[in-house]
This record gives sequence, C-alpha cells and structure tokens, in this order.
Amino acid sequence: MSSSTPIAGHPDLAELRMRYERASETPTAQMADGLTVLGGLFVALSPWITGFAGTTPSLALNNLVTGLTAVMLGLSFAAAYHRTHGIAWTCPVLGAWVIVSVFVMSGTAVTLSTVLCNVIGGAVLVLAGLGTMAPAMASRASS
Repeated sequence: MSSSTPIAGHPDLAELRMRYERASETPTAQMADGLTVLGGLFVALSPWITGFAGTTPSLALNNLVTGLTAVMLGLSFAAAYHRTHGIAWTCPVLGAWVIVSVFVMSGTAVTLSTVLCNVIGGAVLVLAGLGTMAPAMASRASS
C-alpha cells in the first residue's frame, strides 16, 4: 500500500482551480457572462417581441430553445467557471447557429425582423462566447 494524496487534495489540482477562479473574476469574464445571459434572453424572446412567432413557429421554437440554452450557459459560467470552462466553445457555436438558422430552417419567412433579430442576437452570443473563452485560453498560454 502506498500512502498517496487523494486526487482532490493534489496541489496541482488546487492550483488549477485557483487559476480558473482568478480568470472568472476578471471584468472581461464577468462582462462576457452577463452578455451571454442577456444575448440568450434576447434570442429567446425576440420572436414574441418583434412578432414573428406566429408567422414562423419553427424559428420561434428554435430561438426559444437556443436562447434559453445560452442563458443557462452564461449562468453556469458565472457560477462555476472552473467547472464549466471546458464547454465555453459551445456559446460561439450557438451564436453562429442563430445567425445561420434564419436562412436554413424550412418554413421560415425571411423578413427584416427575423434576419435582424437573429443576426444581432447571434453576433452577441458569438462575441460573448469568445470573451468567455478568453480567460481560459490566456490561463493556458501563461502556464
């Protein structure tokens, strides 16, 4: 039998947790998390705010699900970045999907309001997602 330290108490793991904790406390990370939540709320509610929910129900449902997913990601990044930083790449992907979805989903009426809502909301999610990924990338580069 060897007397080794349990993995939970390993000094390298504790240092890694502290590094991600410091990264999540930066103003850039906090702003990115907040923008992710706000962008997700905008995407989720935009079909009803601009009135295209009745004409394109498939896009409205897509925006609702994608937006609420982004909201949950933003909240999880803000609450536990050290545990969720590994899935930060999904936020820019969701944003790109929001932008493209208005053009590729069947049964979607391509109107000015649908295009503007999806492009603006998607761009906010892409930029906020890249901002969320930045502290983890900087943390890896400095180690």
